[in-house]
Amino acid sequence: MEDNIQEMYKKAIKAFREIEYWSQEKVDEMVQAVAWELLKEDVRHKLGHMAVDESNIGNAEDKVNKIKNKTLGTLWDMRNAKTCGLIEENKALGIRKYAKPIGVIANVVPCTNPESTICCLALSTLKTRNAQIVSPHPRTQKTSYETVQHVRKGLEKVGAPVDLMQCIKKTSHARTAELMANCDFAVATGGAALIEVVYRAGKPAQTVGAGNVVSIVDDTVDLAAAAHKIRLSKIANNSASCSSENAVALYESIYDDMVAALKSEGGYLCSTDEREKLRKYMWPDGTHLNRDIVARPVTFIAENAGLTVPEDTRFLMVIGEKVGPEDRFSGEKISLVLTVWKWTDFDEMLDRLEKILKFSGEGHSVSVHSENDERRVKLAQRANVGRVVCNMPHAHANSGGWTTGLPTTDTLGCGSWAGNIFSGNINWENFLNYTLLSIPKEEYIPSVEELCGEYLNKWGRD
Repeated sequence: MEDNIQEMYKKAIKAFREIEYWSQEKVDEMVQAVAWELLKEDVRHKLGHMAVDESNIGNAEDKVNKIKNKTLGTLWDMRNAKTCGLIEENKALGIRKYAKPIGVIANVVPCTNPESTICCLALSTLKTRNAQIVSPHPRTQKTSYETVQHVRKGLEKVGAPVDLMQCIKKTSHARTAELMANCDFAVATGGAALIEVVYRAGKPAQTVGAGNVVSIVDDTVDLAAAAHKIRLSKIANNSASCSSENAVALYESIYDDMVAALKSEGGYLCSTDEREKLRKYMWPDGTHLNRDIVARPVTFIAENAGLTVPEDTRFLMVIGEKVGPEDRFSGEKISLVLTVWKWTDFDEMLDRLEKILKFSGEGHSVSVHSENDERRVKLAQRANVGRVVCNMPHAHANSGGWTTGLPTTDTLGCGSWAGNIFSGNINWENFLNYTLLSIPKEEYIPSVEELCGEYLNKWGRD
């Protein structure tokens, strides 16, 4: 049967109306029921392997573990959150704050994370008493549909309406556009082209941007430890995540030693000739990335590019030459290929980083391995990104993890730099409306002198 978007919306709004005024206790029970269904080992194993089999993207065991960590992390972040009724009161101001759901949310899911994205956002939208309709990516529609069926099983077990979660079974660009136009709100995980489609639908939306993470390494850290962290992040899920490092920028004095440390972690540094072979394979027309290499094993990439690499190779490295379209290695690659830059002056490196991000990845994230807090702060102040991750495997930290305080998500806002409305980690907080109830307080009107006194004393009243 063909998907009828308007009928799906009617079912969703009916389910939404049923839980719109549920108590916090009942909502939390529903969220835990869904989380448990997704945490079951057999469910995670099935979904993780199904995603790789369907898309040829990523690593199945990494996906199985990611479902667990993202589900647990999302649940942990919202464990004490109030999302129903009165959530805050300021008696001095006479203000009471009430949380309210949005309605039916369209969730446009990427092929790189067709299961874990749904896990995170299902828990977030259910915690906030919203319904959700998923639009899967064409390459992974079976995996996303199956993930939603397990969410529905969790809902059914506690007597919640199963139509709070639905999924388009046969996806298309037209159905996705229709879904976003019919729903009350949209969240979409994808690049610039998708953002344009989302906003064209004319509904409020949370969107994301491209990643092009540069990891800056200086002379204050243990190089072997830094290389190990970079490798863990780089090879996770075959670098399917936009949060995996696309480049490292190494301080001149430690450059040779750090390259050696990366080689010890399985990095293979391409020669000039090998770099050119790889470039031609990755960008056949000189501009557009070969989608066949996205999150594929390093042996697959090397073989198809005509490279002979050692058996223990885990990722490829190339020397960065220029920034911008004349050197595509300076941009996002979504593959087990790492660009290597050298720097001597930190301020110059920040200037170069600005150009790199302008070309690809502005608004997303950067990484730094340094014990020099002055450099870490300067990086945070200068870089137009939503997240700066210090001394951690970047892909395991910037979207949440057990060694970082950043909220768990699979959907990373990139702010106005990338045409997004939000620059943080998208979670339950992004799916609520608020009503402020105000009662009279004791009147107090400040004088001009109280508010402008310092200026008036210095500059006078002329």
